[in-house]
Amino acid sequence: MIITDVKTILLTGPCTNDPYLSEARKLRSAAFIKVETASGYYGLGETYAGYFFPEGVPAIVDFFKPILIGQSVDNIDQLWARMYHSGNFWCRVGLGAIVLAGIEAAMWDLKGKLLNKPVYQLLRDLWRAKSEISHENYVFPIKLPCYATGGPSNYPIEKLTQKIEFYCNLGFTGVKIGTGAYFENQGFEIERDSPAAAAEFEEKKIAFLRDRFGYDLNLMLDAHMGNTIGASWDVETAVLVAKALEPYNLVFLEEPLHYNNPNGYSLLRQQTKTPIAGGECLTTLSEWEIFIEKNCFEIGQPDASFTAGLESFIEIASKLSGRGAQVAPHAWGAGGSQMQNIHCGFACPNTKILEVAPAYGPLHSEIITEELTMKNGCLSPPEQPGLGIHLTDDVINRFPFIPGSGEFNSVPGKVLTT
Repeated sequence: MIITDVKTILLTGPCTNDPYLSEARKLRSAAFIKVETASGYYGLGETYAGYFFPEGVPAIVDFFKPILIGQSVDNIDQLWARMYHSGNFWCRVGLGAIVLAGIEAAMWDLKGKLLNKPVYQLLRDLWRAKSEISHENYVFPIKLPCYATGGPSNYPIEKLTQKIEFYCNLGFTGVKIGTGAYFENQGFEIERDSPAAAAEFEEKKIAFLRDRFGYDLNLMLDAHMGNTIGASWDVETAVLVAKALEPYNLVFLEEPLHYNNPNGYSLLRQQTKTPIAGGECLTTLSEWEIFIEKNCFEIGQPDASFTAGLESFIEIASKLSGRGAQVAPHAWGAGGSQMQNIHCGFACPNTKILEVAPAYGPLHSEIITEELTMKNGCLSPPEQPGLGIHLTDDVINRFPFIPGSGEFNSVPGKVLTT
């Protein structure tokens, strides 16, 4: 099957049907890449860049498009390498690499459809080829636990309790919430008076939730450092928070430091028993390597719609596995991103848990073509050929792109309003 065209499709729609997440974010933008062939077969992928800077995606796709026209998807790694090399000066990390993730995913989707196989089965062959661990010492998952992306900690705390009850009623046995507090009429608040005050606030919150929901709930805390309003935690604060949370058996504490501080992550891990997770903002294997070498994460969180592609995800997961670390794929894009990360999760023996958008909106539900059904809080592997996503003209027409609908961190002169 010869590639005849590569297109970008930008959409804007409701961020979610989750009433608690909707308090903080009303709309989401998304960028899909469609790889077409003369036969009518096509592949569809998503780049998470479309959630943040959708306006930048089409020009980058058009830059790479001539490399793909007239080619087949027999050697996806070769086509990826050509694109990566052509943009060597500007896409070794960052936006170019993030867009490559969506292009490459579309090629895997097309290849899976042509071979009549779900993509995760094809990716398992990549794991076998790249794994640093003997084949006898790993087993691919047949089901995986899931957690609900909870976003911020909606306050007062009674509302946060109702939020977690909502997720449990949806079938989740795991929930991730944010540090600090989010008040609908006041916005985000996070304790900044002192490291001890930050630790006290988070411990009181988690202790309350453990008392209410018990220890059977898989509970995670996301600090969002680097994306938080104001200064990020320093190592002292992160250590005090992590140590205060040790008695509460968190699955992980996510992003307690900025990504410009790999040495701090390494020190943090040495000083706490709380599992430390991160990696959603790292775009390529070269960017990941220092964090892997310094043992920064007990649980890595590559995002298959962000970290340069599905094959890059497998390479990163394999290297983490070689250090004894697990992966928990990050997934907060739309339906393509969700499925790309689910397929990658099932392709890696060291996947611990999957992130799933709860009560997701139409840019998930009308794009994912098979129902994601949890049983006892777990998902089974996808069954449909390719990635299991589809984009109709009806969806494109009903959710036209709204310029400026991408998410960013508000600063003076540029304030997020959607």
